[in-house]
Amino acid sequence: MAASAPARVRPRMLSGTLGLVAKIALLAIVDALAVFAILLLAGQGSWIVVAVVALVTVVVNVVYLLPGRFLPAKYLTPGLVLLGVFQVFVVLFSCYIAFTNYGFGHNSSKDDAISQLVEQNTSRVEDSPAYRVTVVEGAGGLGLLATSPDGDVSVGGPEQPLQELDEGQYDDEGGVAVAADGWTTLTTNEIVQRQSEIADLQVPFSDDLDEGFLVTADARNGYVFVSNLSYDEEADTLTNTDTGVVYVDGGDGAFVSPDGEELRPGWQVVVGLENFAYPFTSQSFGEALLSVTLWTFAFAALSVGLSFVLGLALAVTLNDPRLRGRNVYRVLAILPYAFPSFLSALVWLGLLNTEFGFVNQVLLGGASVPWLSDPIIAKISVLVVNVWLGFPYMFLVCTGALQSIPEEVTEAATVDGARGWAIFRLIKLPLLLVSIAPLLISSFAFNFNNFNIIYMLTRGGPRMGGVEQNVGHTDLLITLVYKVAFGGEGADYGLASALAIIIFVIVAVISAISFRQTRALEDLN
Repeated sequence: MAASAPARVRPRMLSGTLGLVAKIALLAIVDALAVFAILLLAGQGSWIVVAVVALVTVVVNVVYLLPGRFLPAKYLTPGLVLLGVFQVFVVLFSCYIAFTNYGFGHNSSKDDAISQLVEQNTSRVEDSPAYRVTVVEGAGGLGLLATSPDGDVSVGGPEQPLQELDEGQYDDEGGVAVAADGWTTLTTNEIVQRQSEIADLQVPFSDDLDEGFLVTADARNGYVFVSNLSYDEEADTLTNTDTGVVYVDGGDGAFVSPDGEELRPGWQVVVGLENFAYPFTSQSFGEALLSVTLWTFAFAALSVGLSFVLGLALAVTLNDPRLRGRNVYRVLAILPYAFPSFLSALVWLGLLNTEFGFVNQVLLGGASVPWLSDPIIAKISVLVVNVWLGFPYMFLVCTGALQSIPEEVTEAATVDGARGWAIFRLIKLPLLLVSIAPLLISSFAFNFNNFNIIYMLTRGGPRMGGVEQNVGHTDLLITLVYKVAFGGEGADYGLASALAIIIFVIVAVISAISFRQTRALEDLN
């Protein structure tokens, strides 16, 4: 027995050593990723996020490196970190964006906006000397290796002004630099494939953008371009050197001329409650938002109510033991639920096509009913399709709830003289609602944000007239938020985030009130 003891200890020691090595290796990977993220965020000036990442990294190391302590935290930490990254951070960031003008034309810093404005308004200097250039690529992207008429060689990129090179730092052929240390020369094929990038390439001569840029059109000859916008750092103004118009910081993230002309792009600034107040200050958008809100409530309530009534009616019918072939009917009833909702929506989109759809051409004998293009008919269409997709779920839960009601309750009511409708209305339905009510609330919340069915069928259309934003008659609040955030050139992430917060508050309030009311049903259980 004594001889076998070391044999038992050795595997444990080996296991403990391997476990420690694996733990240290995983922590090293986590720390390396954290350091990379900290350096990246520090370069962007996100110091609050840097502090949070550093703090979380320290906590993770402490939790897993101290043996025998924080045992519950070892299991909770991964979930808490993921919760923080994918939920808490997203919510807090959305709240922050809601108080800014972040969106198309306002998505960077003021310095970036000034640089873009200066670079976008350039023209070639007349009789400027021609530089022989070679297109190169470095860590920051494309650049130009330029040989001046005097034979001086310099290299740079859009973010790195031209820097003069000493002999030995570049190779030349016939007095023209063709390669430089730290840069890769593009081949002819690569130049052909990236012509548009090369045409847009502007390399500043120095940090002072007023000194101009080197631009090439043929990847062989470069010319001096200067901007007609000159930035005065002390006065914080942009001046158009051609017209003499002075643009000043208007305070809302853009330079504005005395007559109200605004230069784009602007930059991101905090605007306070402006996004939340916009529906009240813009009459057209406010009326459209009110219409969308009312339709959202109606759509969610009618979808849940009609689906529940239809599902309950089928559940009661198919729960009758006297009905033959009940299992076959039950399988047929849940078929719409078995297919992905987006696929079913696409099928209905084809069926309801005005010109070629099965409904118009076959069932209605060639009629031309605008199922998805008329404001009223389109609402009815999406509601019918959504009920068709939702009733199998209600059928399933109602069937389970009905089968859980004891038969003794029904028998006792029958003995007391109650009949079928009275038994269902006064006994079965209240008991049914005890278990179904929370599901009805969750279904309402789901349909309140039912993006798929609306976007797949109508994309929110037909569009409302007289509204600057793309708002449609069948839009729900969630599809309106999507359009505001990703609506092409008019993308406004700040307003979209504000609307998303409003949706969250509405759903939370309705859910809280509904759950409070359903407590009265628990006394029936």
